[in-house]
This record gives sequence, structure tokens and C-alpha cells, in this order.
Amino acid sequence: MATPSIGFCFDRAQPAADVIDYARLLDEAGVDELWVIEDCFYTTGVTLAAAALTATERLRVGIGIMPAAVRNPAMTAMEITTLDALGGGRLLPGLGHGVAEWMAQIGEHPRSPLTLLEETTSIVRSLLAGETVSVEGSRWSLDRVVLETPPPKPPPVVLGVRGPKSLELAGRVADGTILADFPGPSYIRWARERIAEGRAASASTAPAPAPHHRLTAFCSLSLGADANVGRAQLAPALAGALANPPRSVIETPFFTELQAMVAERGPLAAAQQMPAEWWRELAAVGTIDDAVRFVHDAAEAGADTVSFFVDPDTAMADTRRAIDELLPELHRAVA
Repeated sequence: MATPSIGFCFDRAQPAADVIDYARLLDEAGVDELWVIEDCFYTTGVTLAAAALTATERLRVGIGIMPAAVRNPAMTAMEITTLDALGGGRLLPGLGHGVAEWMAQIGEHPRSPLTLLEETTSIVRSLLAGETVSVEGSRWSLDRVVLETPPPKPPPVVLGVRGPKSLELAGRVADGTILADFPGPSYIRWARERIAEGRAASASTAPAPAPHHRLTAFCSLSLGADANVGRAQLAPALAGALANPPRSVIETPFFTELQAMVAERGPLAAAQQMPAEWWRELAAVGTIDDAVRFVHDAAEAGADTVSFFVDPDTAMADTRRAIDELLPELHRAVA
């Protein structure tokens, strides 16, 4: 059985001060990664990452994600360099478009989000590689900018994106990709194909992307005494997604049938009443065995890391249970 690295996500609804204890819990338990979430208008990923990195010894800490339109890429490279030094090379920085509605709220309307993300990613990666950058782009203008102390080994820059053009871009200019919004095996496989198309066109990219394109899936985890309990707990969150289906749901093999259920019964009833086997394409939900099978399927589809979202109201308890019960079963399945 293939098993990816395992991580947990620090939900935007969790109190910022909790990130220190949460990171220490994961670090001491031997969890591979913690991903801190930057969403408007909650907390910033850079600050949370700094706290988590300085509170831990071995845990890799990712930022998912810093919107490209919000920060000048020179400042982004400086922040990444500082965080990488604080963590001794354990940082996993993520960039992305940002949610269009939120970007509009703060007056950031790039004419071409794809062009902006490509320019930002290329500038950041070049600066992290120690290069001197002069550029007149669609948004950014840099004149002989070079980092005074670039990282000895540039951290992998990953993109949190969803659609086909953005995934192709990630394959072409970035070192990895983050998938969110209920990514399951079918969507992971589809995303890998789009990324591979970009990788095929990456020969002219400088600096060249990492030899292996790292794919991280942000997946919901909901465990119950029996499978029905776990599904019932996660149904309201899925219903919110079904109101405006993300690409991850569209790429499921049952999307047409699910869409018909939503039209007939509404999003919540559809999430509550859909066949149990459909959950295998959406989340690690149900029993421990269900969660193990989901992780296995995600890895087989191409996920290098599965990072779990748990209920922010019971995050510490749910994470401890996953550490005590789920992680040993994952390791046992591999052995």
C-alpha cells in the first residue's frame, strides 16, 4: 500500500495563539507536516508559520496560501527567506490566486490572474535561487533586486490552484501543487494529468522546477463510532461546497447524479442522503478503516501528502485521536 506523508491543517477558525500547542503536538507525535491557512479576513500565514517553526524541532510547516496579488514578490521572497532560516529549512511556502471575491473586496483585480501568478512565482523562485532580478511585468517592476542572504537550499515553492489552466501553470513554473475543497482520488488523478502537461513545457523555465512535482491534498477528516456518524458530521460542510461545486466535485464519476440530487432535494439533503461509497471520492470520513482506504486511494492517485482538516471546535481532541488511532493503522498497512 502506498502511503503519503501525513499532515494537519490549522483551520482559519482556530484561535491564532493555539498554533503553538498544535504544532508541538504534531511535532512530538512524529507527524510530517503542519499547514497554516491564510484566508481573508482571518489570520496571516506568515505570522502563524513563524510561530509554528520556532516552537518545533522537526515538523515541516507549510503556508497555504499567500495570494499573489497582495504582496510584492520581493517582500514575499524576503519573508520566505526569513521563515526558512527560522525553521532550519523546514518551510513549505505556498502561493495562489486568492479567492476572487476576497481579492475584489480589497481592490485587487488583476487583468489576468494567471499572468500575475506566473510572474510572481518566477520572480520569487529566482530571488530564492540567489539571482539578481530586473523585470517589467504586468504588475511588478523590479530593478536589480537580489537577496542579501538567500536560503542555502531554496525551499520548494508550491501553488494552491484548482482549474486546468492554473494546474498546467503550476506544473510549468512551480515545485508543487496544493489541492483543496474535497480533493479525492479522481480529482487528484485529473490534476496530475494537467500538471504533467505543464511539466512537459517546463524546459524553458528558470530556475527549473524540482525534479519531482510535489502534490499536497488538503482533505477533510471526520471519524465517528460508526461510518454514519462521521458522514453526518461532515455533511453540512459538503453541502456548502455543493451549492457552488468546486472542480474537485465536478471531476467525481458521479457528479451528474449528485447534481440531480442537489436540484431535487437541496445541498444539505443531498450530502446527507447520497450513497456511502461516494464519500470515498471526497473525504476521509467514517471509520478508521474508511480513512485508511481514502488515504491509500489518494496516494495511488498521485498525492505525496495528505493533510487533514478537522473540526476547528474540537481540533486538539480530534487530532489526538487521529494520531493515536489512524496513524498507527496507516503505518501498519504499509508494513
